[in-house]
Amino acid sequence: MSTLQFLREKAGVLVAGLIGLALFIFVISDFFGSSKAQSRKMRKYYEIGEIKGETVSYQDFETRLQNLREIYKMSGRNNIDPAMDENLREQIWQQMVREKILDSQYEDLGLGVSNEEVDELVLGNNPHAIVQQLFADPETGIFNKSFLVNFLKQTEVDESTKRYWLFFEDEIVNDRLNTKYNTFVSKGLYTTSKQAEFEKQLTQNTVDFSYIMKNFASIRDSSVTVSQADLASYYENHQESFRRTAMRDIEYVIFEVNPSEEDRKLAEDLIKKTKEEFETAANPVEFINLTADTRYVETFVTIDAVPENLQGFMRLKDTQSVFGPYEEDGSFKLARLIKVENRPDSVHVRHILISPDQSMSLSAAKQHADSLIRLIKSGISFEVLAIANSDDQGSAQLGGDLGWFQEGTMVVPFNNACFTGQKGEIKTVETDYGVHIIEILDRSKTVEKYNVGIIDMKITPSSITFQNVYSEASEFAGTNDTYEEFNKAISERNLNKRVANDIAPQQNSLPGLENSRFLIMSLFQAKKGSIILDNNSQAVFDLENKYVVAFCTDVQEEGIAPLEDVTNDVRFAVLKEKKADIISKEFTSKETSLDNLASQMSLQIQEASGINFNSYSVQGLGTEPSLIAAASAAKQGETEGPVEGTNGVFMFVVNNITPSANEEISVTKERLQSTFEMRGMYEAYEALRKNADITDQRYKFY
Repeated sequence: MSTLQFLREKAGVLVAGLIGLALFIFVISDFFGSSKAQSRKMRKYYEIGEIKGETVSYQDFETRLQNLREIYKMSGRNNIDPAMDENLREQIWQQMVREKILDSQYEDLGLGVSNEEVDELVLGNNPHAIVQQLFADPETGIFNKSFLVNFLKQTEVDESTKRYWLFFEDEIVNDRLNTKYNTFVSKGLYTTSKQAEFEKQLTQNTVDFSYIMKNFASIRDSSVTVSQADLASYYENHQESFRRTAMRDIEYVIFEVNPSEEDRKLAEDLIKKTKEEFETAANPVEFINLTADTRYVETFVTIDAVPENLQGFMRLKDTQSVFGPYEEDGSFKLARLIKVENRPDSVHVRHILISPDQSMSLSAAKQHADSLIRLIKSGISFEVLAIANSDDQGSAQLGGDLGWFQEGTMVVPFNNACFTGQKGEIKTVETDYGVHIIEILDRSKTVEKYNVGIIDMKITPSSITFQNVYSEASEFAGTNDTYEEFNKAISERNLNKRVANDIAPQQNSLPGLENSRFLIMSLFQAKKGSIILDNNSQAVFDLENKYVVAFCTDVQEEGIAPLEDVTNDVRFAVLKEKKADIISKEFTSKETSLDNLASQMSLQIQEASGINFNSYSVQGLGTEPSLIAAASAAKQGETEGPVEGTNGVFMFVVNNITPSANEEISVTKERLQSTFEMRGMYEAYEALRKNADITDQRYKFY
């Protein structure tokens, strides 16, 4: 095995967490022009983000993805589903964000990784975790330095191997730099004795208290005056509370492409011609696989399980004639009896599954299965071998026992091996899951079963039908290109308008449109109140068997919302503040006894127990941090308040203070220091990230 091949097998899982997948770079000739304005327009269009005032271009992002895709190929992982694709793009974006934020920090702090450090991280006595994972012996799982040395020698003569290694070396260096930076930040934090004493005071007591609350809802909104100046002042002081993400609202009409009567007639004529050929086919199974939309399935069922419309025909046991055509589930179908056999109604089996993976080929799995069969025949317990070797974890702990099951429950090769074998027989069969060793423990009585071959031909729209529906959608879009005309035409033609609000940039689907990512990307390029156009300025979107015409009805950009957009939210907050002032004045103008206050204001005294400064909620109230903080620091027996809470204003009295277990001040200090260091690693980066003023517009292209 070559060294690079070895690394491919070892690095498959690791590299998935480190690298990205690229799509082909779009052709951008449409934006090239001689004028400077056109050039600026082109550059602006291809900006997908901004970090610390630096733009991120689509071309740069794609180039990195393309390079990393090559690394991904070298790791032997070529199958990328949409979810993995999205995950890899996110990894690349986060990597670019970290680089633009932290590279300047590394430079300002004089942080770096020397060649000597890299050598130590790769070839030293305690190599980096990436190195240990890549060059672990597949048999023992222990790092094997000889594998590493042989691989590094190959990088001197093979450019692909060298490029592959440099990727991982960069990851090692970046991880080392990040570790140094985090250490620098965390060790720069210091906990003073005063801080430790204050922390100890906060948590040294647990309190039980009685309280009354007057809810904000008890005061009518109409009784509170809120001026425009009040709104402006609150908004100015709380702008961060109104930061929001980009959102869009959309309204659209779907023109479904369904088979016409002509399409149905064509399909019916074709299935009738096929019937003659099916009846004379010497090998009906081969004919089905060559002709039908669905491949032949070799399963047997009792007559009761045969579709009702076929039961009479199947009882004739005529293997030459063909039943049909008949229409079912959007297809025309033909049915022919392939075989009639006496088979058990159900079987009881156990199995051992050997699944090929990165460390075991299919050939090796077969050899392993053969060795296990020899052990079974020599008298070794099947159950013990299943527990120790089976990759089917659901049955392994039961000694491989799958219990009783009827035909058609398992995949076809496994099913047929079980239902054609005899009691006590041990068989091997290969499926998509791997190699199975099967022991048939028992069989029920045999019953007559039928294997029916079906030719199905779906009734699908023709190209003419697609063109007719497209023409209808195109005419609708062309004659109704304003929002007013769009709604008027929908009403006149009695069409069904779909509405979707608060569409996020990365959303993949809309109601009634499963795969509508391209429409959503175009939505975020449209202006409010305008018809949505694709990259070719076409208003009709082709989404599988649907054509869609849509309007952008509202635009919410990322950032702090303008006051006019959040006036209701601001008004609610200002009302709450003003009501809190009114209620607080009511409390302070009356008797200070909690009992008297409750009586005079018709409020009920409630109880809370076991509360300290670190409590998250009060029983019966939920989250009330202001009340918790005030009660934790209050003296026993004194009426305290008013305290403005989440749902109302509180007055309270602490009834009992219970000291917590005494903790040495040195232990408290050490605990605080550890907490600060852990928080520092995360919060320092988050603070830098927040100040970087990041704009993410990847949704323009993905």
